[in-house]
Amino acid sequence: MRAGINIAVTASDKTRLEAIVAARGSPQKHVWRSRIILLTDQGLGTLAIMAATAKSKTCVWRWQERFMAEGVDGLLHDKTRPPGTAPLETAVVDKVVALTLEPPDHEATHWTVRAMAKAVGIAASSVVKIWHDHGLAPHRWRSFKLSNDKAFAEKLHDVVGLFLSPPAHAIVLSVDEKSQIQALDRTQPGLPLKRGRGATMTHDYKRNGTTTLFAALNILDGSVIRRNMQRHQHQEFIRFLNTIEDEMPEDKDVHVILDNYATHKQPKVRAWLARHPRWTFHFVPTSCSWLNAVEGFFAKLTRRRLKNGVFRSIVDLQAAINRFIAEHNQAPRPFVWTADPDEISAAVRRGHQVLESIR
Repeated sequence: MRAGINIAVTASDKTRLEAIVAARGSPQKHVWRSRIILLTDQGLGTLAIMAATAKSKTCVWRWQERFMAEGVDGLLHDKTRPPGTAPLETAVVDKVVALTLEPPDHEATHWTVRAMAKAVGIAASSVVKIWHDHGLAPHRWRSFKLSNDKAFAEKLHDVVGLFLSPPAHAIVLSVDEKSQIQALDRTQPGLPLKRGRGATMTHDYKRNGTTTLFAALNILDGSVIRRNMQRHQHQEFIRFLNTIEDEMPEDKDVHVILDNYATHKQPKVRAWLARHPRWTFHFVPTSCSWLNAVEGFFAKLTRRRLKNGVFRSIVDLQAAINRFIAEHNQAPRPFVWTADPDEISAAVRRGHQVLESIR
């Protein structure tokens, strides 16, 4: 045994150590520490203890000394160690945060980790930690657009009212067009998905024309009426309205939610509306296309079918869109609105107040 090590294990200590070793729920580090002391009490030398516990010589000596100084309790906790590097001063942290909130003094739109580290004189990892702790991400941007519609609240409650409480004996449709859908073909065939490698697609492409999708989302059952056309002027919009009219039950009123695109308010469209008294148009506030439910369907179509699609012609593109909508209509789901219009109005008011304060 190492010189200076004199371990006296009492009966109570031995019982406690054996219980730690035998317990199935004991942490493994407590188990091998206890075994070192029990083997030492049996008279085994350092080499034998090292072989039995698979620990180094310094480790065996350390826990023998800890038991001599603190007993069994000393084996059940780890001593705290000083950090490898001193924490940054509060003034340095405040400087990084203040600089991050201001535009950089060099030709750049935002701070990068390395630029900030060089400017302040600290490690890049420290900048990353400060930004993480303070919720800062200068490389990220969020786009926004506040509506300047003077009748914002009135139009908002009108549209949301149709979502939440549709009129009796009526059909509510969310109508819009997705224009300039490109039929993109790749210059080379890509590789398919396989284990350990994602699918591939060339960065360049060949344009094979465009199409415009007119769609009407039925709020009550989630089904979609569609029609593909080459343009999206008032003539095409009227033809699409006639398509909807042919599919609607004759005993139902039709309420249509639209955005403020000029085609929807063209005089000939208004004349068509006057000839069909059971139809009522409801316009969302300006700059609020997100309020039109069919936009969510367009996003789903783009994400799942168009974004990574390969189309060798306009006919190929239109056929793919038609198949996607037909599949959607086999199991449609009603549109459900959950946001509180009063909270939306309050958020818009706060946004205008912030803009006014900046000006």
